[in-house]
Amino acid sequence: MITVFYDGKCSVCSKEIAYYKRIAAPGLFDWQDVTEDASVLLPHGISLAEALKSLHVMDESGRLEIGVDAFIVIWKQLPYWKILGFFVSLPLIRHMAKWAYRLFAAWRFKRLTHCQIALKEEISSSYANVSPSPRRKS
Repeated sequence: MITVFYDGKCSVCSKEIAYYKRIAAPGLFDWQDVTEDASVLLPHGISLAEALKSLHVMDESGRLEIGVDAFIVIWKQLPYWKILGFFVSLPLIRHMAKWAYRLFAAWRFKRLTHCQIALKEEISSSYANVSPSPRRKS
């Protein structure tokens, strides 16, 4: 089974995933809305902020794919989308698609409040986990 980690609070993301759910064969995908349950990310070492920034997919072999590569995994399994999956897999097209996706994902991430909250919480927790350096005696 292919596990898809997506941002259910993003209107664009949730509409796209809802469409994929409608056309996908039953039992092929495990759809995980990370805004509903971020704990599904822990076993894979993915932070909530990372998952909100880009689509993440765990394929049948356990390989983690991110961004355009995640979409390719999904598309190759869907009727009518297999051709796009193949086309975007071509090296030059893949390179351009990754560039465009990174720009879109960064823009989307910066404008969504829940993404910025997740980023601030991640930064805060990383600072909290850093122990202060011992003071030197003078």
